[in-house]
Amino acid sequence: MRFALSALLFCGLASAQTLLPLDSRPATRTLPAQIAGLLGPVTVPDAALLGRLGAGASAVTLQEWLGAQPRTGPLIVSLDALAYGGLVQSRSSPLSLEQARANLDLLRAWQRKAGQPVYAFITLPREPDAADRARNLAVVREVMAWARQGHLTELHIAWDDALPGSPAPAEGAALAAEAPANVRVYPGADEVASMLVARALAPQPQTVRFEYSDPVKAEQVIKYEGIPLTQSAKNHAEASGFGVVKEGAADLTLYVYNGGDPRQAALRVSALLRRGPVAVADVAQVNVGNRAFWRDLQTLRRSQNLLSLAAWGTPGNNLGTALAHAKVALSGADARKQDALLAREYANDIIYSSQLRAELRQAIPEQQMNTPAAKDALLKLARPHFPVRLGQTYELQDASLPWGRSFEWEFELRPLR
Repeated sequence: MRFALSALLFCGLASAQTLLPLDSRPATRTLPAQIAGLLGPVTVPDAALLGRLGAGASAVTLQEWLGAQPRTGPLIVSLDALAYGGLVQSRSSPLSLEQARANLDLLRAWQRKAGQPVYAFITLPREPDAADRARNLAVVREVMAWARQGHLTELHIAWDDALPGSPAPAEGAALAAEAPANVRVYPGADEVASMLVARALAPQPQTVRFEYSDPVKAEQVIKYEGIPLTQSAKNHAEASGFGVVKEGAADLTLYVYNGGDPRQAALRVSALLRRGPVAVADVAQVNVGNRAFWRDLQTLRRSQNLLSLAAWGTPGNNLGTALAHAKVALSGADARKQDALLAREYANDIIYSSQLRAELRQAIPEQQMNTPAAKDALLKLARPHFPVRLGQTYELQDASLPWGRSFEWEFELRPLR
């Protein structure tokens, strides 16, 4: 059987990274692969092989794909994809515990043959969607034992969308109490692959200092994680390979916009950039960036100087992807690839998530997002937002709605000569 591979980068290096994502969404497939691609070649399954909203990935197909990959570099792998077919399916799959375990067996065989590091992650499902929490928890305990035995270099266990009443935080606390040193447990999901890319490819020690636009509000418990924003920031920093410093010099300042005057926040980011590397996570609202804040940053011509930016998801999503991208960028990313990734983040997180998505929802009913008319409307509405300028100027080549819904888009940018 032939598989379509997306080789995001190609160069003459002897080793290659292999990424088996959570599912086919751009946030979980395209973004971590592009972060990894800043430092070298990476192979990732074609989106058609991965889980979608209505259908999970075939375990046999993923196993065959993985078995065909070169064993010359680290593997970053979603265990939910291998065991159940994807994140959605990890909640709803009727698979027995024995079947889920069997689907994961190839991973240990791959590690024994390859002798390469394996960075794996798995989720505790959200409520009330979990069809069989006991099975999922048993699978998590099984792979935690694999990590203890050395079959996994690192294992990250993350709980997904923990709204009030979810048992996941208590499950996570119990797992953390017995976890070996190479296992981390924290709230998260879609951002974890990006953070494991940072741990695998940029292992050198780096430090980060956090600055909040609203320090008092940062101590409050945030939605979807059940912990204060400051604790979530620390979790995601350490999971990405950063040490956290509270004051003094640091390799990176992550400016967290969590409310307040957007103009003053933009001016503060500009001032911080004069002192050293800065990344920005906009977490004031879920899935939406603050348009005034980013407009002022663009007016100041400061967006292009950031190491990374994120405003696309939950606070944890944004913290994790901003930190992961920055960690890899600090390791000497190619300047053109770095600018292209910043442009992608800006187009997705600021243009689409903060404005274009709302325009599309006004034009097309949600139940019709999987039609040709929706794609036509998307392109018509998107083109006036481009070109966009970071270091280079980029035009929009194409765009689609890969899951047939308005939440995410897939798109291609081209730098103007």
